[in-house]
Amino acid sequence: MAQVTLIEHPLSPYAQKVKIALLEKNIPFRILAPMGASEDEQKILHSANPRGEVPVLLDGELSIYDSTIILEYLEDRWPETPLLPAGAAERAHVRTLEEVVDTHLEANSWGLAEVTIYRRATGERANALIQYGKKQIMGWFSWLNRELRDRQYFNGETFGWGDIVVAPYVNDAARFGIAPDPQSNLAAWLARIKERPSVTQTFAEAKAGELNPAFMTAALAAGFKREYRDHRLEWMIRAGAVDIVQAGLAHENIRFTETFWEE
Repeated sequence: MAQVTLIEHPLSPYAQKVKIALLEKNIPFRILAPMGASEDEQKILHSANPRGEVPVLLDGELSIYDSTIILEYLEDRWPETPLLPAGAAERAHVRTLEEVVDTHLEANSWGLAEVTIYRRATGERANALIQYGKKQIMGWFSWLNRELRDRQYFNGETFGWGDIVVAPYVNDAARFGIAPDPQSNLAAWLARIKERPSVTQTFAEAKAGELNPAFMTAALAAGFKREYRDHRLEWMIRAGAVDIVQAGLAHENIRFTETFWEE
């Protein structure tokens, strides 16, 4: 089996779900982590993905970006170990889960990182934003617990796509001291999946890649740009932090998706 390359950052939940899928399917892969790496490796990322985002999957001459499209490609290219459930309704359900956590839940972890790691707000303002984010995450945890019901896995009888796409977000909340209700099935599910080798390895690599707030604050001051995708921008607006966005634009340390149709 030919080896593929995953361009990633270990803290990216989007990259984490691709990594777990690769490990579950036993697909040989190598890692390229260009964030903070050499200029040559940065160029590889931008040539493979004009959005300048991770993850990207390189398979021979083919480059694929967007984590959902990568998962679909893996399922089509290596169908021997299927991750999607069998029925149409079940597949629609896990794809809905992925859409919800990729947008609504991810935005909250991202927003909390803006405050606690990148320190775009301090004092009472920071505390208010942190409480807003925590409340939102716990609300989405309640929603996920209802979606899980009394099953062992989001995917149904066995671990699969539905679990892979939810796992990084539930685990990532621990960085901010947030965890599912210990009595909930969601908490039991998280403990269960953490025993899988693919999840254990991916979460350990994320833990090792945690960011230093002092370093990242200095990086922002030096011009490092954080990307404000649509749902992330929405989070800042709903949290009452439009002025933080305006300050980031003024200091040129936030960015939006590049217009890559231009020559």
